[in-house]
Amino acid sequence: MATVLTVILNWRTPEMTLRSAEAALTAMQGIEGAITIVDNDSGDGSEEMLRAEVAARGWDRVRVIQSGHNGGFGAGNNVGIRAGLPDGGRPDFVYLLNSDAFPASDAIRILRDYLEADPGLGMAGSFIHGEDGDPHVTCFRFPSVASEFEGGAQTGPITRLLRRHVVPQVIPSQPAAMDWVAGASLMMRQDMLDRIGLFDEGYFLYFEETDLCLRAARGGWRVLYIPQSRVAHIGSVSTGMKGWGRTPTYWFDSRWRYFRKNYGVLTACLATLAVLAGLSVNRLRAAIGNAPRNGGPHHLRDLIRHDLRALLRGIDTRHQPIASPSVSPRTT
Repeated sequence: MATVLTVILNWRTPEMTLRSAEAALTAMQGIEGAITIVDNDSGDGSEEMLRAEVAARGWDRVRVIQSGHNGGFGAGNNVGIRAGLPDGGRPDFVYLLNSDAFPASDAIRILRDYLEADPGLGMAGSFIHGEDGDPHVTCFRFPSVASEFEGGAQTGPITRLLRRHVVPQVIPSQPAAMDWVAGASLMMRQDMLDRIGLFDEGYFLYFEETDLCLRAARGGWRVLYIPQSRVAHIGSVSTGMKGWGRTPTYWFDSRWRYFRKNYGVLTACLATLAVLAGLSVNRLRAAIGNAPRNGGPHHLRDLIRHDLRALLRGIDTRHQPIASPSVSPRTT
């Protein structure tokens, strides 16, 4: 029987993480495998609380490990993936679950069944909804120069003209192929990870799952969005994204790294020029009262400054050389 390793990354949200783990335990009933909680160097007593509560509740399928360094979402999840199953075994599938996400009782099984039935399927993502039931858009196209212009402008005629490049997708009612899906509830085939590698730890936060899905596609693997797998998600509990007053530098870092690494410096520059053109359209419309402004305070200025610095350095903004991991094509 196929085994599943569920990985939950905690950063200073131990109570929420325990709630997520409890929901995952219910959803893992009848499924071989284990749950690993990775404390991402919280430094606030989270690790100790999680260990004590897991022991007190008698959760013998759950273990808590320490990352030792907060390298971000991808790096933290990589710690859990590399650790494997508690008995030292290798899982067939790895299931990533956000610490503020709570799978329905059949959500994990549905993802596993789809992956088990289709050897060419590398990843499967869930239907994500708020606790009020409202759907979250979590299925997407890969970003492109055209999508950067459309996303900046967000105006009817431009969106209609570039409809094949719009990144957020309409949520399908049946399983559908996607370029990439969000990592809040994402199951991945271990065989695929062995060939394409784990998350690129050059991303601190954002674009890491986009990058991984692109590498999967280039390696011949498919990504499927499965709306029958339902997961409630609060969203932005660790990142505080909903309360951003100003776009953080790490978001700009990740965006630049994605384009620079995967498409080259020329495309990265064109993508920046495209979004600047789109944002200029938006600012003009906002000035005459026909649209809200896109982006937070100083977003346009911060984007220009950031990408100019990144371009002049010739390397990504975290001072790591841009290099794509080698991708071994799927042969099955």
